[in-house]
Amino acid sequence: MRNASLSLFILLFLGLSIKAQPLHQKAAFNRADTLRGTLTPLRTCYDLSYYHLDVSIDIDQKSISGSNEFVFTATQDFKRLQFDLFSNLKVEKVVYQNQELPFTREFNAVFVNFPKTIRKGSKDRFTVFYSGHPIVAKNAPWDGGFIFSKDKSGTPWVSVACQGLGASCWWPNKDHQSDEVDSMLVSIRVPKGLKEISNGRLRSVQKQADGTIKYNWFISNPINNYNVTFYIGNYAHWTDEYQGENGKLTLDYWSLSQDSAQAKPHWDQDVKPMLQCFEHWFGPYPFYSDGYKLVEAPHLGMEHQSAVAYGNQFKMGYLGKDLSGTGWGLKFDFITVHESGHEWFGNNITSKDIADMWIHESFTNYSEALFTECKNGKAAGEDYVIGIRHNIANDIPIIGAYGVNKEGSGDMYYKGANMVHIIRQLIGDDEKFRNILRGLNKTFYHKTVTTAEVENYITEKSGLKLQKVFDQYLRHTSIPELEYKINGNQLSYRWKADIKDFDMPVKVSLTPNNYTYIYPTSIWKTTEIDPSIKDETFKADPNFYITIKFSK
Repeated sequence: MRNASLSLFILLFLGLSIKAQPLHQKAAFNRADTLRGTLTPLRTCYDLSYYHLDVSIDIDQKSISGSNEFVFTATQDFKRLQFDLFSNLKVEKVVYQNQELPFTREFNAVFVNFPKTIRKGSKDRFTVFYSGHPIVAKNAPWDGGFIFSKDKSGTPWVSVACQGLGASCWWPNKDHQSDEVDSMLVSIRVPKGLKEISNGRLRSVQKQADGTIKYNWFISNPINNYNVTFYIGNYAHWTDEYQGENGKLTLDYWSLSQDSAQAKPHWDQDVKPMLQCFEHWFGPYPFYSDGYKLVEAPHLGMEHQSAVAYGNQFKMGYLGKDLSGTGWGLKFDFITVHESGHEWFGNNITSKDIADMWIHESFTNYSEALFTECKNGKAAGEDYVIGIRHNIANDIPIIGAYGVNKEGSGDMYYKGANMVHIIRQLIGDDEKFRNILRGLNKTFYHKTVTTAEVENYITEKSGLKLQKVFDQYLRHTSIPELEYKINGNQLSYRWKADIKDFDMPVKVSLTPNNYTYIYPTSIWKTTEIDPSIKDETFKADPNFYITIKFSK
């Protein structure tokens, strides 16, 4: 993603994530933010079912030109709608039933007027033709945009990463996570001699009159906009298969030709064990019909659906470093595991509003601990998730501002994973916890969701009162503090937290070398404790991400 040693220091110092990172915080939101993030009637009036993105990428000029067809069903009567395309890209024309439609722009939003009312329930389509020079990322995927790179032989190596920035930075679409097309055709023309990989399955390769080559990739599953991608370069390709819960899953590997000898054994060590582990915990891989692809990319990584971006330099850990500081993080390739975990959380289950991105990142970050557990045992998984806490900033709430296309804190990764781990402790039954994770992926299969839907599902299936836990960890910056005092064999304790009447159970050392549940509230409570437990030896179970404070 960036220079390995410098980036690791900066990321860990700031407590930020190692992947698609929330953009810089803003003090206030403007009209452009609202146009991008709010679901107005001009966006909800049509429900998308299909895109055909058909473009040519000029590597020398760093430009793009082509079209995108929108196929939709009207959800209400309308004559005007909004789609999105960054203002540095030119809308050449909007065509509907063989006639050009009038349109206007405001910031990155485009408003189209139809000649007649589109009636509710009707299925229709229009095509946007466009061209221009897309944003070139300075430090992808952190800032987003096109990446124009070259391999060691000087051959062009080009891709895109746009989570956070938005897919409308390079192609016209309804750029809101709440509306995913059911299927999509991605057609991309590239110079002769280069290969192009996108999401889904390759339908055809066509020679063009101008000497370029057109690759047509069909995506048969719902996909969110920022996952639509391409990789252009001198690629080697090999295949394998995995016998999974839903039968044969095809595995396609694409590395630069110059890296194929190194890539094959490196990827082999993690991919199948990872898929087996994640299917055990999360349920069947969500995109059997599109297959699983791992593609070497000119940036660190991204969860591009069925075409996972990989740029970890074939090292274990994160660019050779252990983000947990425990040693366990060097037992697997971080990018392979993390970005593939997003196939379940982020790609299968997608948040409607980007403010709820914790749904993507918290569970996926926890998938690293689960994979560690699958390979090395439960204690190793616990060590890993406890170890990543040193990356938590507790700066702003994990949930961002709604309706303005704004993520919350990068703590959605490490702190969010620890919240999931706490919920696992409170459930106290790993099979029940596993069924909840699998149930989430089954209940919300190929759907977009809200935080409330996820919270309510976990609360209902666990049978626990978890709302105050969610509120404290997702909506506040501080973590709950267990205040205690010991007088002889009497332990007094209470919670100090942002949430009124916070009452999360927690395990503590009432006897030596053993943890027992207590049930604190905001009011002091008292219980008996082994006399050998003193102020300095009293501990909380480290599986709970809390602070404890001795009160005199």
